[in-house]
Amino acid sequence: MLKYDDVVNKTAEALVKASTVFRPDQIEAYERAAANEDNPHAKWVLESILENARIAQVGMLPLCDDTGIPHVFLEIGDECEVPAGFFAAVEEGIAKGLKDLPGRPMAVLGDDKQRISQSAGLSDDPWDLSMAPVQMRRTSGSKIALTVLMLGGGPEIRGKTLRVFHKHSVDTVLDEMIAWAKDGAQKLGCLPCVLGFGIGRTNVEAASLALEAMKNGNFLVQSDMERRVTEAVNKEGYGALGLGGKNTVLATFIKVGPQRASGVRVVSLRVGCCFDPRKATVVFE
Repeated sequence: MLKYDDVVNKTAEALVKASTVFRPDQIEAYERAAANEDNPHAKWVLESILENARIAQVGMLPLCDDTGIPHVFLEIGDECEVPAGFFAAVEEGIAKGLKDLPGRPMAVLGDDKQRISQSAGLSDDPWDLSMAPVQMRRTSGSKIALTVLMLGGGPEIRGKTLRVFHKHSVDTVLDEMIAWAKDGAQKLGCLPCVLGFGIGRTNVEAASLALEAMKNGNFLVQSDMERRVTEAVNKEGYGALGLGGKNTVLATFIKVGPQRASGVRVVSLRVGCCFDPRKATVVFE
C-alpha cells in the first residue's frame, strides 16, 4: 500500500533529479557531438554544457537559470489501484521539490486579468508555482510510473501547433515539420536544441503526444523520421549557440498518435533547449 509521505518524497526527488542531472544517453550524445565538432567555438560550447551538467549533478544545482514549469506524466497499470489522496500527494511533492531545488520564483499573483497582465507581481516562494495538468496513460501491470518533466519558457516561444495538409504524403508532413524546426532553431539561441513533435487529431492531443515523445525519447535511438528531421536541420549549420558547426539539433523525438480520415494532420512542435528534456521517473509498486 502506497504511503502518502512516500509519494510526496519520491515525487520531490524526481523533480530535483530532473532539474539537476543529465541522463547517460544525454551525456553520451553530447560527448559524441563534441568529439565530431570541427568548429572550435561550437566545440567549446558543447564541452562547457557537459561541464555545467557535471557541476550541477555534484552540487545538486539547477542545470539552467530557468528552472522550468513542472509537468507530470503518469503511466498507471491495469492491475493497480490508485489510493485515495495520491494526486494530492503528487501536488505536495511537486511543491516540496520546487522548495528543495529551489526553483526560480515565477508564480504570477492576482486574479485572471492580473495574471494575464502580470500587474499584481510575483510570489517570492518557488513552491507557489503550480504544476501543469497531469497527463496519464494506461499501461499493463500493477505499477505506477511517474515522470516529472521541467519545461522552460524559452522553448515555448519557439514552439508551434498547427494543421498540416498532408496530401496523402508522409514527405509533405515531414517537410513542413522540418521547415518549422529550422525556423524555431534559428530563433532559439540556446543550441543545440532537442525537437519534440506530436502528430494527432486535435491541438490538445498533438501537444500531449509531443510531451510523451519527450518523455520516451532516447538520444541514442532515432527512427528514420526522427533522423531525417535532425539531419535536415543540422545542414543549416546554425550550430551550438548559433556559432556555426555540425550540431544544431542533438536529437528529434516524434510521437504519432491515432489519426482520423481528414485532409490534415495536427502537428505540435516544442523546440527544446540544450538542457532538454529535463526529466526523471520514479516507479511506485
